[in-house]
Amino acid sequence: MKRGVILFGHGARDPRWADPFRAVAARVREREPGVEVRLAFLELMAPDLPTAGAELAASGCTEVTVLPLFLGAGGHVRNDLPLIVDGLRADGPGVSWRLEPPAGELPSVIDALAGAALA
Repeated sequence: MKRGVILFGHGARDPRWADPFRAVAARVREREPGVEVRLAFLELMAPDLPTAGAELAASGCTEVTVLPLFLGAGGHVRNDLPLIVDGLRADGPGVSWRLEPPAGELPSVIDALAGAALA
C-alpha cells in the first residue's frame, strides 16, 4: 500500500498566498518521507484536484487522503469538493479516496490557533 495526501486549498492570484500550504506539505514530507504529498487548488492556481489526484494514482498510490486546508466548511467544501472527490473515485477505482473535514475543524488545529491567539 502506498499512501498519498492532497492538501487542498482555494487558490489565489498572488502566488505567495500558497507559501503556508507549501510549508505544511514540507512538514508532512519531513514527518512521513514515504507518503506522496501534493498541493491542489479549487481555482486560480495549479494544479487542480483532479490533476493532483491523477498524479498520485499514476505514481502507484492506493490510498489517498484529501485534507481541505480551510478553516470551516463553506459552500466550496460542502458542495464542490465532494463532487470533485466523487470524480476522483470514478476515474481512479483502484484507489481508496478519503475526504477529511476541513483542517480548521480538527481539534489539534483549533488548539494550535488558540495557542497562537494567546501567545
